[in-house]
Amino acid sequence: MSEEAQVTPQAPQPVVYSPAAQKAQTMQELLSSGVEIKVLKAGDMVEGSLISVGKNEVYVDLEGYGVGVVRGRELYDDQATLNALKPGDKVFVSVVDPENKDGIVELSMRQAGQERVWQTIKDKMDKKEVVRTKILEANKGGLMVEINGVVGFLPVSQLSLEHYPRVEDGDKNKILQVLQSYVGQLFDVQIITADSEEEKLIVSEKAVSEEEMEAKLSKLKIGQVVEGMITGVVDFGAFVKFGELEGLVHISELAWQRIENPKDIVHVGQKVTAKVISIDKGRVSLSIKQLMEDPWLEAVKKYQIGQKITGRVTKLMPFGVFVELDKNIQGLAHIMELSHEAVKNPEEVLKVGEEKEFKIISIEPAEHRLGLSLRALQEPPKKTEEKPVAAEVAATEAAPQA
Repeated sequence: MSEEAQVTPQAPQPVVYSPAAQKAQTMQELLSSGVEIKVLKAGDMVEGSLISVGKNEVYVDLEGYGVGVVRGRELYDDQATLNALKPGDKVFVSVVDPENKDGIVELSMRQAGQERVWQTIKDKMDKKEVVRTKILEANKGGLMVEINGVVGFLPVSQLSLEHYPRVEDGDKNKILQVLQSYVGQLFDVQIITADSEEEKLIVSEKAVSEEEMEAKLSKLKIGQVVEGMITGVVDFGAFVKFGELEGLVHISELAWQRIENPKDIVHVGQKVTAKVISIDKGRVSLSIKQLMEDPWLEAVKKYQIGQKITGRVTKLMPFGVFVELDKNIQGLAHIMELSHEAVKNPEEVLKVGEEKEFKIISIEPAEHRLGLSLRALQEPPKKTEEKPVAAEVAATEAAPQA
């Protein structure tokens, strides 16, 4: 074997571009030389050292790749950050074009900066880190915040018990007024959604104390009786604070009788005793009425089917009218039970507040239903007698002709 054949070929070495090599060969020359190079592609994020910092462009030494340049709009968005840069600083950049016409890599600091910001935000979310943020503005759905320069959203549903707006009648304008009072304040939140592609950042205030809250909720049992205070009355019920927890008494659980407005039953500051009836996803549902005797159990003793009773009309509905028989019992007179004649609207027969005598036609204590009727107390209309058609024809045929 010849001496030439015994020579072991060496593996090609990657070319390293240094600041002193700014006049290096173009990509075409490197490829023709047979030297191995590392290839970049658009979107890659790499670290480099600053070579020079100008007003509108920055040159970066990408070790192992070559020289890159950042120009114009691809520089940092904020001038303060750009002014702080100096030669030798390490920076992260993203590749816009692997090779421009001068054989230099076109780079972006702006895009790389955004990617790093979102990555930092995602890291905070994964670690469930508590972040203190200032409330920027408010809308009817929640509050706007800012984390690492990214504007995020804090929905009303993710507010803590302390900041949740308890507004009577659920008036959206009043809710907005409460939310606007938080602008400028600092809230502790956790990031629950971080989507860089859609630029969606959602945070939660109640998540900050979620673990602590879960520990407290774990000690709470269904059926447990608690004592607390009404902290808010809304159109769908009342909030009750007991100890360090808070629950909701739905309007249907405030009392056994039919309720139009919770404010008619309870008020803020009122001390109440309630029963825990549900614990679901951190929400506690309470009942006040379940600690009271069900008046419908006595209804079967007080009222009987066929009984005549005077009641007061409390509400007109398309399907009938609700009638109050006593403080706790209401009955329903279906629209078909208002008259023997067809009734299109209950207003044709009765008015709210009117007292009228009805007849009880059904009682279902377990379902809390009692049926009433006006028609059952009325005489049915008399039918007019008509001669049969056949008889009339026969009589006509039998009549003498003129």
